Amino acid sequence: MNFPLYIAKRYLFSKKSHNAINIISLISASGVAVGTVALVCVLSVFNGFQGVIEGLFGKFDAQLQVTVNEGKSFNPQISSVQSLYKMPEIKVICEVVQDNALLIFSDKQTPAVIKGVEENYTQLNAMDEILLDGEFKLYDGVFDMGVAGVGLAQTLGCGVRFVEPLQLFAPKRNTTVSLARPDNAFTSEFVFLSGIFMVQQAKYDANLLFVRLPLARKLFGYDNEVTSLELRLTDGANELQVQKKIQTVLGDTFSVKNKYEQQADFFRMMEVEKWITYLILSFIVLIAIFNVVGSLSMLIIEKKNDTKVLMNLGANRKLIFKIFLFEGWLISILGVVVGILLGLVVCWIQIQFGILSLNGTDGAFVVEAYPVLVKWTDIVLIFGTVSLLGFLAAIYPAHKLTREVK
Repeated sequence: MNFPLYIAKRYLFSKKSHNAINIISLISASGVAVGTVALVCVLSVFNGFQGVIEGLFGKFDAQLQVTVNEGKSFNPQISSVQSLYKMPEIKVICEVVQDNALLIFSDKQTPAVIKGVEENYTQLNAMDEILLDGEFKLYDGVFDMGVAGVGLAQTLGCGVRFVEPLQLFAPKRNTTVSLARPDNAFTSEFVFLSGIFMVQQAKYDANLLFVRLPLARKLFGYDNEVTSLELRLTDGANELQVQKKIQTVLGDTFSVKNKYEQQADFFRMMEVEKWITYLILSFIVLIAIFNVVGSLSMLIIEKKNDTKVLMNLGANRKLIFKIFLFEGWLISILGVVVGILLGLVVCWIQIQFGILSLNGTDGAFVVEAYPVLVKWTDIVLIFGTVSLLGFLAAIYPAHKLTREVK
């Protein structure tokens, strides 16, 4: 058995002659525990929100998306792209033309993103789950139809059953603007609204309008080009392996992105927020750990006679230093273990009962209570961080005070 660790454990749990030392040790461990509880709960809430957002985007974004690295569009008829249609791992390929346009309805207007898709687009994702009103119909045999985000429809004041169409304007490509006829610099199209969707993400709800692919090509002046391909894989296909395979086939000219990579900026921002919060709370835990200095100082003073006995028996200052170093470290370990257990209990209660709710009107938020997702990697990181901080914080007082022992 490690002798210094054994003595440190005896000192930690033994009754002291001065009650103040017990109180200060308890305060030190409690401060570390409270900070650890905050770390466990806050990081788990961040994980919960990230999981909710991933679920929302998962209903909308394609499993894989192919875009060109240079320029805005590409010809899907080239041999490398056509070879994708022969891959057994790919179940659905949908050609997409997406760009910005101006929408006008009655006396209201707003810029929006127009997304032209093929008829098989509904096979890519669960559009029926995000439709709020109407149906996902882009052509009725006579008129072009469109499906708008709920925020965009509210901005324009239009609805599914309105008989007045939306008017779409986009600048013509490679056209010289005439000052005499500036209206000739724009292409105009009309669509009737057939449906309204809601993803509960402003990026889509407030800006996106679906139209059929031929209309989008006509509006933006494309012939056979597309701005992206959206793919759905067969059930059981290994997404990462297929992604690498497609990237190899297409070469460096194209980018193949999964759902996470399509929203990389958003998730990167969430990760940055999470780790900034982690650093701030770790700093608070560090401040709490400095209470160990006071507890350790009083313990060394109380155990001065014990240290003299140990030194008379042959113990050197290095051994005495290790005893009090482990003593200070064990106080931190006790605090982090209790804090992690309490944090897990709090998270379990929130998951099961949703005690802490999001304040707002019914339906204003995607979830009614704070979402929680405990990741064991976070627990290991928290334990390692607090333990390391406790160990480092105990070095200086243990070294300084043991040097004064005669």
